[in-house]
Amino acid sequence: MRSNFNIPATIISGAGAVGELAAQLQRLRVGRVLLVTDDFIARSALLPRVVTDLRAANLAVEVFSGVQPDPTEQNVLDGLARFKDFRAEAVVALGGGSPIDCAKAISMLSANPLPLSQYMGRNKVPRAGAPLIAIPTTAGTGSEVTKATVITDTVNDVKMLIMDAHLVPTVALVDFELSLSMPPGLTAAVGVDTLTHGIEAYVSRLANAMTDPLALAGIGLVGRYLETAWREPANRVAREGMMIAAAQGGMAFANSSVCLVHGMSRPLGALFHVPHGISNAMLLPTVTRFSLPGATGRYAIVARTMGWAGAADSDATAADALVAGLEALNQRLKIPRLRDDPRMQEAKFLGLLEKMAGDALASGSPQNNPVVPTAAEIVALYRAAW
Repeated sequence: MRSNFNIPATIISGAGAVGELAAQLQRLRVGRVLLVTDDFIARSALLPRVVTDLRAANLAVEVFSGVQPDPTEQNVLDGLARFKDFRAEAVVALGGGSPIDCAKAISMLSANPLPLSQYMGRNKVPRAGAPLIAIPTTAGTGSEVTKATVITDTVNDVKMLIMDAHLVPTVALVDFELSLSMPPGLTAAVGVDTLTHGIEAYVSRLANAMTDPLALAGIGLVGRYLETAWREPANRVAREGMMIAAAQGGMAFANSSVCLVHGMSRPLGALFHVPHGISNAMLLPTVTRFSLPGATGRYAIVARTMGWAGAADSDATAADALVAGLEALNQRLKIPRLRDDPRMQEAKFLGLLEKMAGDALASGSPQNNPVVPTAAEIVALYRAAW
């Protein structure tokens, strides 16, 4: 099977990597920059530090901080207007997956016509947008290295997945020091999100020889460092391990595919505003149990890589241990079940099951799952995860 492999042309990782931003923009020969972030980063000490460094390098900077969690199409349009009004030449994304995803769409629309919805799906973007430098502050989504963006269509309550090589950031600055202040709850959610990316990339029907080593490397780092980073937020070794795991998982899934967990997760975000990492984590054990028969050997390798099964265990035993391990991990990290999340309303949830199943299938991700589900099976899985 032939496959494409797309990642940023430049990835700079390690402590202090954010300090390379001005030099990278100068290398790209741009002078006017739209910096895309969210309200949390806008109120932090990080933003003034970054803006000061850019202005000291004689770069003109406009800050757009109007990105909400699970960014909407309106967020993108507002940012695009600021880009055009400021006559920006490049986009810098600073934050978690939401600012990075929003920045990708702004960059893309700087060179391609509206509406955004026409690009939903794979390989539909005609032209590359303005140069984009992505700087993650959470070790989770891996968006800094992927060709994917997810933007919420609030009119139809659907998360639009857009995948195209033109969305790959030009530069990724992967600086684990920016994640040291993450609270335990966020560390847990984005950490299991990273694990989900690695697992789905590895068991996907589109997995390939380029993505497999990255997926397994990221899974191994999660097994080694996630719980330490959760317990010891200032542990630099664990934080660096998780930041690298997130990037490896991103490079893996963007060049194979995510699967059923992501397909079922997006409707929960669109309809109930459950953050992406949390919804992935809540669904992962249930969906993995359903999917085991389609890739038992691969799930067994994941279990061994996580340290939850040994070489002497049969594949079936190891695969079962993976499900048990995922359930126990969620419990240790205090990740709730769907029914325990305050954003979930049982009556609304039950009334929307068919829509969520249809939206999940329409996203295309479930079709890459080791076991491809029917709409009725997805409804049953939602019920089981409840």
